[in-house]
Amino acid sequence: MSDTTARFDQAAIEADPALPIIRITRDFAATPEQLFRAHTDPDVFVRWMGPNDLTTRIDHWDARDGGSWRFINSRGDEEYAFHGCFHEVSPLRIVQTFTFEGWPDGVSLETLRFEDLGDGRTRLHAQSLVDSMEARDQWLASGMEVGVNEGYAQLDALLMAGEE
Repeated sequence: MSDTTARFDQAAIEADPALPIIRITRDFAATPEQLFRAHTDPDVFVRWMGPNDLTTRIDHWDARDGGSWRFINSRGDEEYAFHGCFHEVSPLRIVQTFTFEGWPDGVSLETLRFEDLGDGRTRLHAQSLVDSMEARDQWLASGMEVGVNEGYAQLDALLMAGEE
């Protein structure tokens, strides 16, 4: 994957052809500190996570090395829960597990890295490692790109309004 594919309006979402990995790259008009906070502060996280038609609520959130988290997305009577453990939480990198409770055996290991581009811009590099190529393809076919792009558009709006 080329870093030149990162843009402000859409995330580049790519599957590694040889490994069960999904890579997401996206640029933000924000500092690394702002993006770190958006991913670790539950009050900010719930305001941008997921597709526009879902509401997010936090069940628990402990953003520290060894901490854990769980959130629920809802739309009417539908609920989609996700949980994981934070393995590393540092200003330039977050490593965590991620499980959609609808696919409880599908645990991914996620690494988020915040690359300072200067001038108040940051490139987010996210990588999700799953246990098989089939699992990777299920994630890609799930419509995840809608949630990723709509969520990051909501984050852009919060950042531009200075509400992160």
